[in-house]
Amino acid sequence: MSDLLDSALLDIRRIYLEPEAAALPRGREVLARFPGADLVEIESHHRIPELYGNETNVSRWVRIKREALVLGVKKSLTARPNGRSADFIAPSTANGCAMACAYCYVPRRKGYSNPITVFANIDKISGYVQRHVARQGSKPAPNECDPQAWVYDIGENSDCSLDARISDNVRDLVELFRWLPTAKASFATKHVNRDLLDWDPQGRTRIRFSLMPHRDAKLLDIRTSPVAERIAAIDDFVAAGYEVHVNFSPVVVRDGWLDDWAALLADLDAGIGAAAKAQLAAEVIFLTHNRDLHEVNLGWHPKAEEVLWRPDLQQVKRSENGALNVRYRTGDKGRHVTALSELIARVTPYCRIRYAF
Repeated sequence: MSDLLDSALLDIRRIYLEPEAAALPRGREVLARFPGADLVEIESHHRIPELYGNETNVSRWVRIKREALVLGVKKSLTARPNGRSADFIAPSTANGCAMACAYCYVPRRKGYSNPITVFANIDKISGYVQRHVARQGSKPAPNECDPQAWVYDIGENSDCSLDARISDNVRDLVELFRWLPTAKASFATKHVNRDLLDWDPQGRTRIRFSLMPHRDAKLLDIRTSPVAERIAAIDDFVAAGYEVHVNFSPVVVRDGWLDDWAALLADLDAGIGAAAKAQLAAEVIFLTHNRDLHEVNLGWHPKAEEVLWRPDLQQVKRSENGALNVRYRTGDKGRHVTALSELIARVTPYCRIRYAF
């Protein structure tokens, strides 16, 4: 495993742990990787007052991501139907992230801090997934997720490529799906982790590299792998046996946005070979932002809000949990989706758009 522990991305100094998690084999493995960390026993990974819901942490937003780790046990094991990016959302093996993308929805659930939480009961998670796949049987008909396999997103609330720096949970799932002929794993990533190239997924794991114009990424994709590095990795991951798609996400509307997307698509076209192009598909996702996250960002990265929070372009929509979200106005958004879809068809005609919204 590559060593990022002394880098600016991960320098774990304090581990909050549930005793049950620390007693499991995976928990012991994680603790052994950070022998110098201070250990803080907690009752639940959900309730850590000094981390979650404490607005004074805004000023330490990135420091907490770099230095803190939570080790817990996943209690609720469910596979939720999705039907767009994947057929099902698998029970997570981690949540939170050491990266700090300004638009990320995960902090909305944790409050003012979202370091990585690793779940140590990987055996129960893997067993549940295997049984769930078996109950589905063969996929009866193609859909936009996949023509043949049931697709399980294994990284809804984290970045699996980065999680793999912390534990072997992601590798265990990739190896599990290798032997499940009716299903495949899927996750999106903004972090290039070349350790994954040795895992031999045999086409049963789909990696979706998230891409956006360089100007947007410099402002919004904080602490991630550069976009050029993500594009440069695509051919290698295809050669290593992964199905590789791209996420054009989030699409941010601003002055010159389509010109910058044309440049990104040209870079993608020039940066990948025939094998990658033959299997490439994309998800196109326009920005949805959140009022609470907007307030958090004003405390640590207000420059990002100049393009993310645009009342002149956006309309309010309340989510099912009552949160106030904003998205581009109906009608305008449809025209934006059409314009970008037509641009993709012109510059990268081989790149099938799985869905756009």
